[in-house]
Amino acid sequence: MTLNGWLQIIFFIVVVLLAAKPMGSYMTAVFERRRTHLDPVLGPCERLLYRLTGVDPEEEMRWTQYTVAMLLFSAATLALTYIVERIQQWLPLNPQHLANVESALALNTAISFTTNTNWQSYTPESTMSYLTQMLGLATHNFWSAAVGLALAIAFVRGIARRETKTLGNFWVDLTRGILWVLAPISIVLALALVSQGVVQNFRPYDRAKLVETQKATAADGKITAITTQTIAQGPVASQEAIKMLGTNGGGFFNANSAHPFENPTPLSNFLQMLAIFLLPAGLCITLGQMVGSPKHGWAVLAAMVVLWFAGTFTCYWAESHATPALRGTDARASLTQSGGNMEGKEVRFGIANSALFATVTTDASCGAVNSMHDSFTPLGGMVPMVNILLGEVVFGGVGAGLYGMLVFVVMAVFIAGLMVGRTPEYLGKKVEAFDVQMAMLYLLIFPMLILGFSAITVLMPNLGLSSLANHGPHGLSEIMYAYTSATGNNGSAFAGLNANTHWFNYSLGIAMFFGRFMMIVPMMAIAGSLAAKKSVPASAGTFPVTTSLFTMLLIGVILIVGALTFFPALSLGPVLEHLLMRAGQSF
Repeated sequence: MTLNGWLQIIFFIVVVLLAAKPMGSYMTAVFERRRTHLDPVLGPCERLLYRLTGVDPEEEMRWTQYTVAMLLFSAATLALTYIVERIQQWLPLNPQHLANVESALALNTAISFTTNTNWQSYTPESTMSYLTQMLGLATHNFWSAAVGLALAIAFVRGIARRETKTLGNFWVDLTRGILWVLAPISIVLALALVSQGVVQNFRPYDRAKLVETQKATAADGKITAITTQTIAQGPVASQEAIKMLGTNGGGFFNANSAHPFENPTPLSNFLQMLAIFLLPAGLCITLGQMVGSPKHGWAVLAAMVVLWFAGTFTCYWAESHATPALRGTDARASLTQSGGNMEGKEVRFGIANSALFATVTTDASCGAVNSMHDSFTPLGGMVPMVNILLGEVVFGGVGAGLYGMLVFVVMAVFIAGLMVGRTPEYLGKKVEAFDVQMAMLYLLIFPMLILGFSAITVLMPNLGLSSLANHGPHGLSEIMYAYTSATGNNGSAFAGLNANTHWFNYSLGIAMFFGRFMMIVPMMAIAGSLAAKKSVPASAGTFPVTTSLFTMLLIGVILIVGALTFFPALSLGPVLEHLLMRAGQSF
């Protein structure tokens, strides 16, 4: 670890915190339908959309209606993406004449982008046409992020409102999230990325002649001389902007944000990390303002920052140490990793920005990567996995992180109530049996999917284990990380697993689908229940949710529920691999 690295990390989080309040205040104005500077331009567009679609913006929805509308919208957009993938060879904007996407992979990808996961079991530049990338994938980056944003706002309304059965209008929240929040910022960010060298064009791929002829050995042992290289390109910057801002993560290229056409400079790297945290941090301020308790929003944000720092410190520390197996008696071997573990990392980012990016992208449900997690040290690679296992609430995805954190808040308040022997209260609402039951259902679905699918996969040598690049505890980490990433709607991968098989396409698709939508139903049930409650005046026994004590209790609940649930599996994976690595054995 270096002073320069820590200064960059501190500068990053300071900028995030400085941007949180103005971003949060702006989103409060947008979703409370107060006037903004963009109204003269976007107001007519919004009204036109409502007239074309027959939406009454004044009509309010119960939590069940809101949820059903969200599910119908998601189903329709999923079908659209699947169809586009299956017929892409006959559609325009396919200069490489790429074939239609195979059915299992197309379904997996459609589910992936609908659920804001953006898991990619394929090489994008050789599988998806420009039109598929834009119409099927980039549009979903807006839609899925806007859905998460709308759901979070509905939950906040449930906390803020008193004795009502409605949570707002899904179609209005979806529209305003796209028009007022996601689209304008994405345009500005895309232009900034273009200025840094991120590609944005519709040209066919170029073929460059190599300075030196390379030789490749085929499976049959035949040696082939390679004299040219294909250079993929396309409308990258426009997709890159919303990929980060919407915490989506699906790369235009297989190397994702490690590719120089997606992330060419340290400044573009910083802007992409800032975009990942911008809306989740701002939503904490929106929470405080909409419920009438700004300090509560800051207390929730403080819990996120503490957990972020713990992960960043651990990952940076682990990657700053060389792998013991590469420290030999030979002088050259002892210098192989003298500055830390640079395997799988881009030199232009270094260890500090690679560790920071890995932590940021898994603290949020983004999944973009600028280094390969499979090449991290065992403890360094464990940090991204643990970040997701905590429930994707350390900032989390756009909207999804906030409503996931609020479920933990309900549990923390309930536990605090048990400690003092009285009915727990949360911002003037009594937390009752139904609320806790729904919160527990929400929290139990997550480990059930991850551990269940991981257990099944390791018991199937022909379907699961045959896809591993590594065996032993590292292989277990690759499998568990895949289902963790899918269920947590993160989308990043250890990069050592061939997931483009029927088993993984279908099982990961199921994990992504239920990891998103099955968990939304109990969350919305809690929101509906809170909205219908009466307001209870605070008393001497009310647990305050604006203090550092609340922040620490919230962190404790998150760690107990998340970390302890998965500790046995982590012990057999990255923890065991770390101990074996210290003993000189690697996988």
